[in-house]
Amino acid sequence: MIETNITKMFGLKYPIFSAPMGPFFTRNLALATSEAGGLGVLSNVNIVGTNPVEEHKASMEYMIEHTDKPFGLNILTSRNNVGVKEMVRKLPQIVMKNPKMREQCKYWLTSAGSSNLLPSSKYFKELRENSDIKHFHVAPAVWLAQKCIASGVDGIVVTGTEGGGHQSYERVSTLVLLQQINNAFPDLPKIACGGFATGEGLAAALSLGAGAIAMGSRFIASKQSEFHESYKALIPPGKPQDTGLFTGAFGPIRLYRNKYAEAHPAPSTKEAMMAYEASISPEQRVKDLGAYDRVYNGDTDTGAVLLGQSIGIIDKIEDVSDIIERIMKDAEAAIRNNNSMLK
Repeated sequence: MIETNITKMFGLKYPIFSAPMGPFFTRNLALATSEAGGLGVLSNVNIVGTNPVEEHKASMEYMIEHTDKPFGLNILTSRNNVGVKEMVRKLPQIVMKNPKMREQCKYWLTSAGSSNLLPSSKYFKELRENSDIKHFHVAPAVWLAQKCIASGVDGIVVTGTEGGGHQSYERVSTLVLLQQINNAFPDLPKIACGGFATGEGLAAALSLGAGAIAMGSRFIASKQSEFHESYKALIPPGKPQDTGLFTGAFGPIRLYRNKYAEAHPAPSTKEAMMAYEASISPEQRVKDLGAYDRVYNGDTDTGAVLLGQSIGIIDKIEDVSDIIERIMKDAEAAIRNNNSMLK
């Protein structure tokens, strides 16, 4: 048994979270993760034609119907995210009115934008005062961790450039970033994300000050994830160098290398990204958003395939419960082995 500040904070059996992987649906994956003893996170779904508030509401209703375990949700707070203001206003009200949601939806993760947008909402303040929910924000740099603390977060997700999906312009590895942030803020609860798929990785994260890990690619390669089988099939034979940084909706994004990715080279700076946003036509913007729809439907050639470098250490598609159990067994073995070195 491994007990950390994060497992105690959320009442978890294991210090393992599913990473939010918007714009895709992760309802079944979140349920499987929570049921297996970790904490499942509902993604900010914004596939073309969906309403993010209604999707979150339906997913939370599904979760409380099928499990009594804690779970979380993600809100992308970027200015470019459709419906973000509506989410920070309406979602706290929905949860506040539902006792089971208020009890189980304990983990609110914001990312890809301001860490202050959610806590500045009067509805979220009311929810916070009347529940045990915790607010974390993704911090891909030390200076962003400081901004998170100023916003009054309960903890942060330390995410390095190895991870799939949106990344920062700093391009710092999780190994270095976690040490930087732990040295600067040793008492701040931290979840490590980016490059994790094994028990040895979990043991390493714990030794560097994290209280849990969050995994994306490892859980995409699971039988319960909603991702298309063609998407999952890329992972077992994949190598770290099969991914790279390209241009996404909110800045640099780590994608699997394909026709879509190669046509969207990564911006070098935030200013370059803003210039790119200003230059593209509405038609091109719609076409780019459609890349996520295409990959969700199995087009791994011209779709945007979000995957991290950890695909190089994943060799099969498994049940979520088997993934978690093996990671915990291997982490405990690694910790015991390390302890045996002390004389």
